[in-house]
Amino acid sequence: MGCCNRRCGLIAGAVVGAVVAILGGILIPVGKIIIEGTVEKEAVIEPGTTAYDNWVSAGAAVYRQFWLFDLKNPLEVLHYGAVPVVVEKGPYTYRTRYLPKENITFHSNNTVAFLLPMGAIFEPLMSVGSEEDNITSLNLAVAGAYALVPKPLHSVLENLIKSTNSSLFQRRTVKEMLWGYSDPILKETVGLFSPYNGTYDGYYNVFNGKDDISKVSKIERWRGETKLPFWEDEYCDMINGTDASSFPPFVDKTKPLYLFSSDICRSVSASYEATVNLKGIDVYRFSLLPSTLASPVDNPDNKCFCKNLETSKNCTMAGVLDIGSCQDGRPIFISLPHFLHGSPHLREDVLGLNPDEEHHKTFFDVEPLTGFTLHFAKRIQVNMMYGPSNVITVLKKVKDYTLFPLVWLNETAMLDDETAQMFQDEIISNVNLLEIIQKVLLGVGVGIFVVCLVSYCVVRKRCNQSKFV
Repeated sequence: MGCCNRRCGLIAGAVVGAVVAILGGILIPVGKIIIEGTVEKEAVIEPGTTAYDNWVSAGAAVYRQFWLFDLKNPLEVLHYGAVPVVVEKGPYTYRTRYLPKENITFHSNNTVAFLLPMGAIFEPLMSVGSEEDNITSLNLAVAGAYALVPKPLHSVLENLIKSTNSSLFQRRTVKEMLWGYSDPILKETVGLFSPYNGTYDGYYNVFNGKDDISKVSKIERWRGETKLPFWEDEYCDMINGTDASSFPPFVDKTKPLYLFSSDICRSVSASYEATVNLKGIDVYRFSLLPSTLASPVDNPDNKCFCKNLETSKNCTMAGVLDIGSCQDGRPIFISLPHFLHGSPHLREDVLGLNPDEEHHKTFFDVEPLTGFTLHFAKRIQVNMMYGPSNVITVLKKVKDYTLFPLVWLNETAMLDDETAQMFQDEIISNVNLLEIIQKVLLGVGVGIFVVCLVSYCVVRKRCNQSKFV
């Protein structure tokens, strides 16, 4: 009778263990469904969701840091054709994207339209000096006019340059170079980012994810169009992905992320680089590949971005993007800072450049469950091109087309400690707690089942032996 009771009790214990283990196993898919359902609900762009609150206005402070290139030998370049030597000066830091989106309009096709207001506030405590610091840089009007004025009319340009006492290079303040100054040749305001304050980027139309969460934040239209008007090619004119402030949830690190940047007038992709810990949160770091700005020789997909065979050295120049087609024909070229991943001759034509992968690459740290970008560094360099001339005096010593670096910028933001803690408490902690419960139930259940099963076998064997004694 005693053996029977013990065996029955052990069988019951094994059954209980199996039930607990099964419960733990069931919690894995059930828990995943619960978590995914919550994330999908909160990732939709509509009033009342977590995504909407962070989408309307940037949750973290966004800064643009500028490093301007100061030319050290302007007279030698002008009079003797010497190679320009530059030294970067910065950062000069401005707070940007502090204004909430405007004219937010929801449409019946599950998209939402908005305008992105532009503004910049100088941050002296985060800068190396004042906005009134002086630098020697390229004369934007001379370089622009050289490209825009047909060669038969260069004599007219020569007279304009002389009559206004202008030259190939100029001395300007940081504020003037960035935000504008009255130019004597053009008789209008000229600046690298002029006009900026009080202007808008957009309209944008993005999917709100209500009918399909895999499309949330993806751009459907920019300025009312589903494709770009700049490149005259179906591939290069595609508008792909989001604006990089967020991506659809459940990020797969084996697949690239696509984003559109109006700053460079094109879409690009970023690939998984590593998993990093950001204030206690595991995030996927995605960065631009060197092939993004590779020459068509190495990346045939970039063939449609090559617009000028002469200045691009027959489309063999790597590391730069001619955006003249979206800048009214001005000879503006975008690159990574210090011509990172660029053709070697770019750093031989202008000395003083030292590209560094860690400090000059563009990356996005994306939380994989929600798709929220928690930290990013968008780094680009603005360059202008000038070339030789037999007519224009200030260009007579120039030997070949030269891409002159004007400024490089780092637009960056990182979630603050309070937001990181809230993110951990509301999302990460709940996910971790559910995983712990799953593992505990599964472990305890399997343990009880195994112990009871082994004990049952031992008791049964002893009881059988006692019958023969």
